[in-house]
Amino acid sequence: MTAASGFAHNLSSVARVKRLRVGVLFGGRSGEHEVSLASAAAVFANLDRRRYEPIALRIEKDGRWVLADRAPSAASAAEVIDQTRTDAARHRGGREVFLPPRPGEDTLVLVDRRSQKDDVDAPATITGLGLDVIFPVLHGPYGEDGTVQGVLELANVAYVGCGVLASAVGMDKAVMKVLFRARGLRVTDWIVASRREWRTGRAGVTAVIEAGVPYPLFVKPANLGSSVGISKVHGPAELAPALDLAFEYDRKAVVAVAVPDARDIECAVLGIDAAEVSVPGEIVPSREFYDYEAKYVDSGSRIEIPARLDAAMVAELQRQSGVAFEAIDGAGLARVDFLLSRSTGELFVNEINTLPGFTTISMFSKLWAATGVDYPTLVDRLIALALERHADKQSLKTTAF
Repeated sequence: MTAASGFAHNLSSVARVKRLRVGVLFGGRSGEHEVSLASAAAVFANLDRRRYEPIALRIEKDGRWVLADRAPSAASAAEVIDQTRTDAARHRGGREVFLPPRPGEDTLVLVDRRSQKDDVDAPATITGLGLDVIFPVLHGPYGEDGTVQGVLELANVAYVGCGVLASAVGMDKAVMKVLFRARGLRVTDWIVASRREWRTGRAGVTAVIEAGVPYPLFVKPANLGSSVGISKVHGPAELAPALDLAFEYDRKAVVAVAVPDARDIECAVLGIDAAEVSVPGEIVPSREFYDYEAKYVDSGSRIEIPARLDAAMVAELQRQSGVAFEAIDGAGLARVDFLLSRSTGELFVNEINTLPGFTTISMFSKLWAATGVDYPTLVDRLIALALERHADKQSLKTTAF
C-alpha cells in the first residue's frame, strides 16, 4: 500500500464512524489577511462533506476570533483585495470564540452576546464546541509564525502544518538563512538592520549596508510574506525609502544581495519526516520582481509548470527542498523558493514558506496538481498528516516518572 492510499484508508475508516469536524481558521491580524480569505474559500469548497464537517473560524483584523456566520467564498486573492478596496465586502457577524490553552473535551468556548442587544445586563450565552482537527489557513505574523501554533499545542488539538519552531523560523528570514547555511544550502549574502538602529542612526546603518551588500539589493521585512513591504533597491537614493517601508511592517529588516538575472523557481513539499517534493515550477512576473501587486492584482504574471530545466537541476532543486524542510523541522506542508541566475547558473535558496497561498490557483496547489495530487486529495493528505503527527505526540511522556 502506498503512503497516499494508506492516508486515504485511515481517513475512510474514521469517516465510517463519524465525520471529522474540521475547524478552518482564517483571516488574521497580518497584512496578508485578504490572501488568507481566498485560501480558506478554496479549502471550504474542496472539503468532502461526506467525510468532514467544516467549521468556519475567522480571526478579525483586530485579533478577535469568531464562529463565522458564513464561510469565505472569493475565488482569488485579487477578488478579495478588490472587494476590500471598494468597501464592497464586510465580513461581519458570528459568535466570539475562545480557544482555552489547555486540553479539554470542548476545543472552543463560544460566547454569544447577541442576547444583550436590548439588555446590556443580560448574560451572554456560553457553549462549547469540540473539534477533531484545526486547519490554519493563515498567512503572515500572528498565524503563520508559530503564535497560533503555540496556542494549539497548549490546547492539545491536532492541526495542519508545521509546529511552533518551524513556523517561527519559516517566518523569520534572517534566522532561516542561518539554518540553511548551516545545512550546506547556498543563500545570498545578507545584513540584518533593526528599526531602533535606523531611528537613532540612519547614516551608520546606511554605511554598514553599503559596505557589506552591493547594489542592486533587496530590502524585506524579516517577518512577513506575500512580498509585502519588499523593495528592490538599485542605488543609494532608493535605500532609505525602502528601509522606511520595511520598518512599517517589522522591527527588523533583511537586506540581501540581488541575484543577477534571476529566475524564480519553486517546489512544494508535503510530509512529516520523509518529505515528498513536487515538480518545480517557475514564476515569470509581470514586474521587475514578484511583488504583492504582481502576485495578486496584475494579470500579467504567468506560471510555467513544470519549469523548463534539465533533469539534473530538477533533481537538485528537489533535494535542496527536502533539506530546507528538514532544516527547520518542517511538518505537513511548505513551499521552497529558489533564485536561479540565468547569467551564472548559480542556485540559491531564497526562503521557505510554511503556510503558502492555498487557493486552487496558488503555486503550491498547482505544483502538486502537476505532480499528480489534485486539490481535494491534497486537503485529505494534510488532514491525515495532522492526525498522524498529533497521535504520535500523544505517545510522548509528559512527566519524568
